[in-house]
Amino acid sequence: MLNRLSAALTLLHCRLPFSSPRTPIRACCRLLGRMELAVVRCLPGEPKLTISFSLEGSHKHMLRDQDEPLGKVLARISNSIAMGQGKAKKSKKNRVQQPCEAPEPAAVKLYYDGDEVPDTVLNSEAWRDGAVLQVGVVKFSVQRNAPTFTTAELPASLLAGFPACPKLELEFGNLQDCEFTWYKEKAPNTSPEAAGEVPGQDPGWTQVGCGRVHVPSNQDIGCRLKLRCTPKDGSRSGQAKELVSVGAVEAGPGVCTFDNRHMYTVKETEWPAMRVVSYNILADVYAQTELSKTVLYPYCAPYALQLDYRQNLIKKELAGYNADIICLQEVDKRVFVDSLTPALDAFGLDGVFRIKNKQHEGMATFYRRSKFRLLSRHDIVLSEALTSDPIHSELLEKVSANGALKDNILQRSTSLQASVLEDLNKPGRKVCVANTHLYWHPKGGNIRLVQMGVALRHLSHVISEVAPGAPLVFCGDFNSSPNSGVFQLVSEAVVPQQHADWSSSGPEESCSMELRSAFPPLLSACSQPAYTNYVGGFHGCLDYIFVQPESMQVEQVIPLPSHQEVTTYEALPSVAHPSDHIALVCDLRWSP
Repeated sequence: MLNRLSAALTLLHCRLPFSSPRTPIRACCRLLGRMELAVVRCLPGEPKLTISFSLEGSHKHMLRDQDEPLGKVLARISNSIAMGQGKAKKSKKNRVQQPCEAPEPAAVKLYYDGDEVPDTVLNSEAWRDGAVLQVGVVKFSVQRNAPTFTTAELPASLLAGFPACPKLELEFGNLQDCEFTWYKEKAPNTSPEAAGEVPGQDPGWTQVGCGRVHVPSNQDIGCRLKLRCTPKDGSRSGQAKELVSVGAVEAGPGVCTFDNRHMYTVKETEWPAMRVVSYNILADVYAQTELSKTVLYPYCAPYALQLDYRQNLIKKELAGYNADIICLQEVDKRVFVDSLTPALDAFGLDGVFRIKNKQHEGMATFYRRSKFRLLSRHDIVLSEALTSDPIHSELLEKVSANGALKDNILQRSTSLQASVLEDLNKPGRKVCVANTHLYWHPKGGNIRLVQMGVALRHLSHVISEVAPGAPLVFCGDFNSSPNSGVFQLVSEAVVPQQHADWSSSGPEESCSMELRSAFPPLLSACSQPAYTNYVGGFHGCLDYIFVQPESMQVEQVIPLPSHQEVTTYEALPSVAHPSDHIALVCDLRWSP
């Protein structure tokens, strides 16, 4: 591994006076002229530490015991170099003799504050931030637990006009402190003047921006992008990474269904108002099925159903709403981790995820970290809560009267995501944000009623136990139209036993009960749009943001896309819209 390092040291010994163990560190500085880096990762409680450094393209990465004496590590480095030098000497046996004979072994020492660190000091104490590792006449500045990117990736798909958000994970640093510089690949045969070339800059690239998020322009189409990111923590910097996109920037779709909506959300809301979004973003696991391609969405161009393409649209749409709370349904787990979290984090939002049992998708709730702090989570699987939590015993008894219905309900993996947030502008004031995606089947009205009854009872219990007096904001895809039992339960607080939904799945699973909500009547903040779901064979209002009118006033409802915009490409999804649902967006004001 150290062949190149050994060869470089041999050359240095030929041309420069040998640096003995007693050579002052300042003399070494003058000989080399600049300081290289040696990065040390050493955490309390871990048995090992790592030491990494490079010289002339040769990289050394060592894993050593923290309680090992320093002298053993330094001897290991010196021996490795000597072995490399021996191999280099043998390879030259048949060549013309060089004037430089075999050098004496390189001195390997560690200094701190100009003093040599004794060989008996343990590794955990010896490798301090600011120490200097001397290998022959080459010196390295030791960075202990320096800011380091453990993950750094560019998105696979880049569209002009759509934000490019790298996936970044940082150790010992702060993403808000990091430095980012974006470049685009220069077109061949472009003169330096035409390309805007800067002296000292990589001649193959032109700087096009800085900042964590970059929006490629139409001038970038056909060019790859490069991102140079420097990890930082305050004034401390780590080793920079350069990322080059796999593919070139492609042309965007032109006008999207959400562009006009963004005109209403240019600015963030001001306290005590908050902007809330609820959106079923269409899970990739459903978009890529043969049923989706041939039956549900045959009108949608195949490339527009691809995840990378749709993610570009989703990230731009969500970023443009400048929301404070975003509740998403049908979120693929890897989309949450690899795409949504990096993008929305860059725009100031943190998020939590709840996957459905035995599913690859679930729900995500994001909140603006400058306005809210997550206090607690109270997620449940509705069917499990029905049978295990005593607060649902009365409902369970009624449901158990019909074994077929009970079995059907217990097979469902429908979950409820419940998060209690604290208002950072008024500490102590809390809000309960709920997010769900009820059972989908058109004939499952009775199942959805029971699921909603469990959800409301659970949320009432959470608020009374951990956030007394906190208002409820309940978002989701409820798969329920305004004339459904679910909507009546929420908006009127009671569903009579004669409601048609109790027999929606046929006589075998029919039941007859009066179901009361655990809350007074809630208000649909975005009212009852003509539709929030528009596909080739169906359109209807299925999504809602429910609030308590005594605690929350609706300040603004962001208009939905016009019917012409929705049907430009026949139905949803399309090249201009990433989902078969439409996002609900509204501004709410807390009562003082």
